[in-house]
Amino acid sequence: MGNLNKQQLLDRFLGSALGTFVGDALGEPVEGWPHKAIYSRFGFLDTMIREQGRYTDDTQMMIGILETLMEKGAFDPGLCAHKFQENFDPRRGYGRRIFGVVERIRQGIPWDQVGTDSFGNGGAMRIAPIGCFYYRDLQAVKENAILSARITHNHPEGLAGAVAQATAVGLAFQYGLSDEPIELDRFLDRITAQVIDTDKRFGEYLDDIKSISRGSMLEVIEAITGRYGLSLRAIESVPAAIGAFVLTDSFRDAVVLAVNLGGDTDTIGAMAGAVAGAYYGYGQIPKEWLNHLENGAKGRDYVINCVKHIVSWKSN
Repeated sequence: MGNLNKQQLLDRFLGSALGTFVGDALGEPVEGWPHKAIYSRFGFLDTMIREQGRYTDDTQMMIGILETLMEKGAFDPGLCAHKFQENFDPRRGYGRRIFGVVERIRQGIPWDQVGTDSFGNGGAMRIAPIGCFYYRDLQAVKENAILSARITHNHPEGLAGAVAQATAVGLAFQYGLSDEPIELDRFLDRITAQVIDTDKRFGEYLDDIKSISRGSMLEVIEAITGRYGLSLRAIESVPAAIGAFVLTDSFRDAVVLAVNLGGDTDTIGAMAGAVAGAYYGYGQIPKEWLNHLENGAKGRDYVINCVKHIVSWKSN
């Protein structure tokens, strides 16, 4: 991670990892709700409504990637596959296909033979640590995002979603460290350049964000929900999450906007939080959200310690 101030690197890496966690936990209680139902019940949902901010499969799989980087000092898909299997808790809201993937890993089938043809966002939702770890080298971000996604996803849309999300995190990390403002068109064009050879249509979906004008949060939500289906499909949910980041001006607003879009709210919130956290840093995550996160054996403090270990190792 070069000669930059270690505290700056830690702030951004923690921001992205815990941004995933808080976006996931904030969106989890309303997963599957349409925007209008959320708005009718809460106005804008911006507080943790569970007694404890509980994470889902999004954060649990992100933890597996963190553990891999911490133990290996680089991304290793074989080790990561075993981390996914060891951490697997079916109560965390996993999609049905992952049960078969985990069983095949448990049986000892090689990591590159256990995935499915899913076009879902499961490869993207967990990818934040890859974008942070390799942020200096977008080609390495792309290559390792694909390796990570292929453990579970082989469909071009699923792979492109992981590449797009990891690239957004890596770019946000770069911009955040240099205090550069995000120039929307250039930011999106750089992501599109990364995904174009994996899935050409993905770039077209990303380009749709450029047609959305900034306005009130409700206006932006209505514009995004009018363009994207907001399902678990990567080609819909990843651009929506990136849009929530580039069309707002703070970590809090990015995550609130993402969660209030409706649909796959925990994952869209997690992905928006990952990108926004890489840009704005850990210090900009609302303390009331952080304090509300579950903190058991592999909870908030465990994630913080994993990131500290990785950054310390990379900085030496």
